[in-house]
Amino acid sequence: MPAVDDVREAPDRTAGADPSGTAGALSGLGVRPGDVLLVHASLRSLGPVAGGARGVLAALRRAVGPEGTVVVPAFTPENSDTSPHYRARVRGLDAAAVEAVRAAMDPYDPALTPAPSMGVLAETVRTAPGAGRSAHPQTSFAALGPRTHRLLAGHRPDCHLGEDSPLARLYEADAKILLLGTGYGTCTAFHLGEYRVPDPPRGNYRCVVAPHGVRRWWEYEDVALDDGDFPALGAAFEEAAGTGDVATGRVGAAECRLLRLRAAVDFAALWLTGRRPRCDG
Repeated sequence: MPAVDDVREAPDRTAGADPSGTAGALSGLGVRPGDVLLVHASLRSLGPVAGGARGVLAALRRAVGPEGTVVVPAFTPENSDTSPHYRARVRGLDAAAVEAVRAAMDPYDPALTPAPSMGVLAETVRTAPGAGRSAHPQTSFAALGPRTHRLLAGHRPDCHLGEDSPLARLYEADAKILLLGTGYGTCTAFHLGEYRVPDPPRGNYRCVVAPHGVRRWWEYEDVALDDGDFPALGAAFEEAAGTGDVATGRVGAAECRLLRLRAAVDFAALWLTGRRPRCDG
């Protein structure tokens, strides 16, 4: 599961481009009023915007208008011991130190748990007044706008990014994907294509939850997620894209892409078929 933002970005900057100018650049890229927009952003690539991340969010909301909805991944690999994040954190530690890390891992709470590895824009959306967040303890999404509840409801806890996740609801809503200074390696929607490959391989996941207020570890099985070939997948998608499927341009200092989510997912499912191992049964 790719990171979705530059986590080292400063949380706020007061100098820089006016958010209204950023909104105009987004409109020039093809963002329209009423759009449902799944955003992956590197604010460092974008360059200074007045108000920092809040200014960027204001520009996004201005571009989609009052009927539009902005969505971001709000993933929490920090509460799992099967995530690459955890493996990197405990690498080289002795058994006692590893146990101390595990004991300190907080259970997922959609109202409170931060998503630090997703970056400052994701946190800005997640904590904005009126925002919602889906229920999955590892791969939640946050959203702001009138379609928030419809897009985020029903995120089954044993379905990271498949048919019972917000990605499938975004597909149904004919959403757009905004890669705001990021590459295809961060294109989370490609994961929905993984679920649509015949007999995808599966794996075991484990994380900390607290049903009824009682902290415990929970293990479950789901599709084995792998974003290692997403840059190649994205390049192939862009080369084969139909009219209107991909738009490119600059927003601030960032090279950006606006994608039709349905087209990206449909292409991913076909491209990944035959390139991924099938489930052994």
